[in-house]
Amino acid sequence: MKTLQKITLVMALIALFASCQSSTDVNKILSNQETKKAIFDKIANDSNLSTEMMETMMNSNNGKMMMLGNDKMTMMMMENHGKMMKMMKDDPSMMKSMMSDMMETCKSDTAMLSSMCKNMMESPQMMDMMHKNMGGKMDMKGMKGMDHKTK
Repeated sequence: MKTLQKITLVMALIALFASCQSSTDVNKILSNQETKKAIFDKIANDSNLSTEMMETMMNSNNGKMMMLGNDKMTMMMMENHGKMMKMMKDDPSMMKSMMSDMMETCKSDTAMLSSMCKNMMESPQMMDMMHKNMGGKMDMKGMKGMDHKTK
């Protein structure tokens, strides 16, 4: 019986030592499709993990461009407008980053700029806010014709 206890103890110590020595090979984990799907599902179904993932993607140039360039992602953001607004209020750096990216895109994409201007002009609240911020000096004459589609 003592031999069995010694063998069990040695095996437990070896297993403990082996588990402490393992290093995570991300590529190996993600190469298994079942494991990868389980990870993605876990992130998608856990609000805290989803938020962390979005923050990580927005802090990555590649991830940010992929998210902004994805029409499906853009539509999802528009559908979840309230959640996006809360997320941006909770994380001002994310909002600043997204606004900065949007402004950079508008510099080279006049169609997007025209669309944004048209949407802002059609919103009474936005027009009122812009009018107040400019001290009543907003000239609408220069904004005529902003609805043309040029690129």
